[in-house]
Amino acid sequence: MSKRFGRKRALLAVAVSGVLAGMALLAGCGMGPKDGAVKVRIGEVTRSIFYAPQYVAINQGFFKEQGLDVELTTTAGGDKTMTTLLSGGIDVALVGSETSIYVHQQGSDDPVLNFAQLTQTDGTFLVSRKPLQGKFDWNTLKGSTFLGQRKGGMPQMAGEFTLKKYGIDPHKDLNLLQNVDFANIPTAFASGTGDYVQLFEPQATMFEKQGKGHVIASFGVESGKLPYTVFMTKKSYMTKQPDTVQKFANAVQKAQLWVQTSTPEQIADAIMSFFPDTDKEIVIGVVKRYKEQGSFATDGIVDEAEWNNLQDVMEAAGELKQRAEHGKLVDNSFAEKAKSTVKP
Repeated sequence: MSKRFGRKRALLAVAVSGVLAGMALLAGCGMGPKDGAVKVRIGEVTRSIFYAPQYVAINQGFFKEQGLDVELTTTAGGDKTMTTLLSGGIDVALVGSETSIYVHQQGSDDPVLNFAQLTQTDGTFLVSRKPLQGKFDWNTLKGSTFLGQRKGGMPQMAGEFTLKKYGIDPHKDLNLLQNVDFANIPTAFASGTGDYVQLFEPQATMFEKQGKGHVIASFGVESGKLPYTVFMTKKSYMTKQPDTVQKFANAVQKAQLWVQTSTPEQIADAIMSFFPDTDKEIVIGVVKRYKEQGSFATDGIVDEAEWNNLQDVMEAAGELKQRAEHGKLVDNSFAEKAKSTVKP
């Protein structure tokens, strides 16, 4: 029995050594799991051409150059995205900065920190069911049925901020509808709900092409510079993985530089795989519209003036219990280093 057992152990040892040698060979040939790349799970609040620099960073290989293997998931809606981040389902969230303030307001031992800004204006447009007759006057919205966004979300707050700027009380002067889920708003408008709607791209341009609506104003232009969509993570992750966060910021910065110097056609080519069901000409037009109004941030730094404007918008919407200090929820060190070191 002992001889047989000894022989089996020897055979098992040979088999194991063979497997290990095979694994080593695969790793040496670059066929291992991403060549030892660090995996980073990203949750994006929605799939949108508005986030073009993120898709550029993936498809142009900028994350890969930094030794990162990114896994992108669309976690529809700010609440769901933040819940997924807090529960450990993702490592990095791409979502509006207001969500980090909401977490702060509720009290947290592990705050969510903004570290790389992707967009710097609101990304929605005012779409009318009827074509514009002459010069647009915001007061024509009074008395209309307005299909809005989720209460407390950045699109809705930026929309209300703009309306109030023109003397319109969205809750008194409009029939404001906010009972439609974020993902179903375009469908609701297309089916006949509302005289006006606040839409992201590419839905706004698609509706124009289809004759279902007409873009008549930009909430991004009207509400000013904001840290609208930012990459953020928990402080604990940042403390444990500072090199990973820095590499992430580097990849984002390189993508931002690439977007700055590329044409809408080149950008569309780089991101089309993320929008397989969207006509390429629509993608080009949307990118052009966002570039012209300066929606894509040129670097990841969340500056204090934009942070304060964000809180002004939140205050106007009645969603801010107490102003959050810029330095407590923003860590610009990674974006600043990326800006100073990353070249096109």
